[in-house]
Amino acid sequence: MTDTPLSFNGQVGLITGAAGGLGLAYTRLLARLGAKVVMQDVGADRDGEGRDPDRVARAAARLRVEGLDVTSRGLSIDTRAQCHALVDEVLGQHGRLDFIIHNAGWVHYQPIEDIGELQLERMLDIAAKAPLWLAQAAWPAMRAAGGGRIVLTTSDRALYPQYVQHGLASYAMAKSAAVGLMNVLAAEGEADNIIVNAVSPVAKTRMWGVYGEPDELHPDAVAPGVAWLASSRCVQGGWVLRASNGQFHATRAQEPAGVSYPRDLQGVAADNVDAFDAVWPEIALPAIEPRSRQHALLP
Repeated sequence: MTDTPLSFNGQVGLITGAAGGLGLAYTRLLARLGAKVVMQDVGADRDGEGRDPDRVARAAARLRVEGLDVTSRGLSIDTRAQCHALVDEVLGQHGRLDFIIHNAGWVHYQPIEDIGELQLERMLDIAAKAPLWLAQAAWPAMRAAGGGRIVLTTSDRALYPQYVQHGLASYAMAKSAAVGLMNVLAAEGEADNIIVNAVSPVAKTRMWGVYGEPDELHPDAVAPGVAWLASSRCVQGGWVLRASNGQFHATRAQEPAGVSYPRDLQGVAADNVDAFDAVWPEIALPAIEPRSRQHALLP
């Protein structure tokens, strides 16, 4: 805990999908806190189709009118080579890269019988592969600089069965993959002070079908938590930050005390299928996450 205001002065960050919605909200806040932000966005529509690189250029121009230090890139990040080229450009221009926030993505509804290889690969490319390639490209520079911060994006539509929606199998699959990637990168980066976390945000944006200023669930209400994850104040990786409506809750799967993996799970014993059938109600216990609310939210 510190009373010193959070500052990103002298830091450089890359935010993907930054032309609107959450990415724009992240960019504005981090730039106001002193960061130089490179905004990436190809200008695709809400289904991931089309290209309009001028969209992010216009967004950056509006932020510069506010006096913020931002630049824009309309480069695609669909492949490893493109992700590496973008990071190399940022490093070449600024000489450093302190944080990456991978926000780019889209929602595409398809019944399971209609999902094809092309659509699935495109979803995996942006939600799971791109953050891997971006992190891979930035890793050596972050290690050499003494650390960095990487924030991936997942979704409640993948994390919680009660929030899934029909038609989002490929979306949920890709967002779940992002959590597995975060867990491994958090472990690999810890020794080098490369702290990797994920955000699971809820906000009314184009993905929700809202194109103007929303009546609730504002993107700006998510941005403080994401900015903190991108800061040097964040020293723990492997968390998924759920963020919505100005409220935040961090979650991650964690074994209970006493487990000696993989030989002793502290679980229910069953040595045949009939025994397993009999104890299934003891095996399948719902795990309810605890909550703690800040004093400011108490009645």
